Amino acid sequence: MAAKADDPRRFLHPETIARISRLDMRARHVVEGFISGMHRSPFFGHSVEFIQHREYVPGDDIRHLDWKVWSKTDRYYIKQFEEETNLRCTIVLDVSESMHYGRGPLNKYSYACTAAACLAYLLLKQQDSVGLITFDSDVRQVVPSRSAITHIDAIVKAMDVSKPREKTDPEKILRRVTETISSRGMILFVSDLLVDRPPLLRGLEMLQHRRHDVMVFHVLDDDELVFPFTGTTRFEGMEELPQLTCDPRALRDGYLEALEEYLVEVRRGCVNQGIDYSLIKTSDYLDAVLSKFLHHRMAIKSSAKARTNA
Repeated sequence: MAAKADDPRRFLHPETIARISRLDMRARHVVEGFISGMHRSPFFGHSVEFIQHREYVPGDDIRHLDWKVWSKTDRYYIKQFEEETNLRCTIVLDVSESMHYGRGPLNKYSYACTAAACLAYLLLKQQDSVGLITFDSDVRQVVPSRSAITHIDAIVKAMDVSKPREKTDPEKILRRVTETISSRGMILFVSDLLVDRPPLLRGLEMLQHRRHDVMVFHVLDDDELVFPFTGTTRFEGMEELPQLTCDPRALRDGYLEALEEYLVEVRRGCVNQGIDYSLIKTSDYLDAVLSKFLHHRMAIKSSAKARTNA
């Protein structure tokens, strides 16, 4: 459904976002538009219940400085409230060659980078700690977790130099992620998942065994979901696959049947492991990703609070 002219969601459409060339500006544009379009959310704003202090770092909102503490210690500390959880999040982003496909305003790579940058910016605005790992057949960029809002610059820079190339080895990569991240946290896995399912699910299972909270954002182009091609078409091979020239109408039914089987198996594999799975199209408004994340985050908070009160 298209957004009306007076609908704030119109600023979150991939066609609008594609006009903004800089990734950091895209993230700010989407997140600020998303927040301003929300009437009321329990996620934003501060709880009245004070939790603790933490030392000020450049980029923190100075409105939350505790001046009484400063007057006694001559050091700057930020007040933290119940709503400001100490979430430690790592975004694991697929930059393999297959991510380069797309005929819309944003290809899968651009959409995935934009979504990841938006999630990072949203987390940093909540003073959470965010890191980034990009990968194809191997890990390409590692950005350690930081909580300062200025950390978004390092994150988007790492995405910008991670141009799509080579094939994906999910089990190898997720084993590396598991070994790299020692403390429990949230893992946001962003990929088109065009890989063999068994090694993918084994890799995700390793993260679960370390008791990480895992979310999978499965990014696919609309073409891959509906296969709209007609007439003789040459398909360019990616990730070491050859070219194929054929009449796609002869392949469509078999392709869609295989795709549905693949999607069901991936979704079921994630659900069986307690992993939150979301299929995202490159034509989807970016608030679909942010809304999904916020609902998941609130569910985690509610569950943790219920266990504490039990």
